[in-house]
Amino acid sequence: MSKIDDMVLFVAVVKAGGLAAAGRQLGLSPASMTARINAMESRYNVRLLNRTTRSLTLTDPGRHFYEACLRVSQEVSNAEAILQENDETLRGSLRISAPSDFGRRLVAPALTAFVSRHPEVSPYLYLSDDALNIYKRNFDAGICFGNLSDSNMVVKPLAANNYRVLCASPAYLEKWGTPKTPSDLLNHKCIVMKKDHKALNEWRFVCDGGESVIKIEPSFLTNDGALVRQWVLEGAGIAYKSIWDVRQDINEGRLEQLMAGQTLGFEESDEASVSLQLVYPSRLYRPKHLREFINFLTDYIENSSQ
Repeated sequence: MSKIDDMVLFVAVVKAGGLAAAGRQLGLSPASMTARINAMESRYNVRLLNRTTRSLTLTDPGRHFYEACLRVSQEVSNAEAILQENDETLRGSLRISAPSDFGRRLVAPALTAFVSRHPEVSPYLYLSDDALNIYKRNFDAGICFGNLSDSNMVVKPLAANNYRVLCASPAYLEKWGTPKTPSDLLNHKCIVMKKDHKALNEWRFVCDGGESVIKIEPSFLTNDGALVRQWVLEGAGIAYKSIWDVRQDINEGRLEQLMAGQTLGFEESDEASVSLQLVYPSRLYRPKHLREFINFLTDYIENSSQ
């Protein structure tokens, strides 16, 4: 086997979380997988993996080797995709990450529609509201709100007209009343999002020409944006959401927007307008099916906003 074959195998082992699971994907027996990994460690005279009967973890050298192998593996895939450039049939894996609520409501149906047109494309959608390293996690592209400082990524705006709104269900407002000022929220049940292990409970508002910050005591706390929306629809409390997540609910009367025009964000560095962006690694070559999906998703989201 070539060194490149071994690198691709090593990436598969790490992604699968075990030799046996990776072997099933590659059509190799556990004994063959073990022999290949042992041979790699012997060749480089270094332990790459800490293995027990129940777990597999990377050593420090193994982690650095994995990141390098990931890049090599991706370039091999890119090289193979070049040969398919003139093939009208789109094919290949499509690994996308997106925020939980937005991913369920827009990215998932967009993927469904795209794959129905191109059935040889195999999608994987990873939903998370935490910040992700798209490159190291080997995603083809990711959707995110706000600015991204990673210089290894290309940023494509998907929609500029995103902003945050305070919202609640009619049932909640009928039972608990409608808050008129930010300080009224201290007497209400509020649903708070937790992101990157931090509760986003400092809500900013425009008040009499200035800004005020209200520190919310959460009645409900979660790291899942889709659950925030579910709870607010069920009347559990008031939430601070992206307009993209709740626009249809507001338009169809399931939710009401509160204190329109006053909401700003979660912290001082936040802006009232939070752009929606698609990001992908800055490679010289992008597979045809990825380019086509980026164009498809852009059109899909634009049409959804109308």
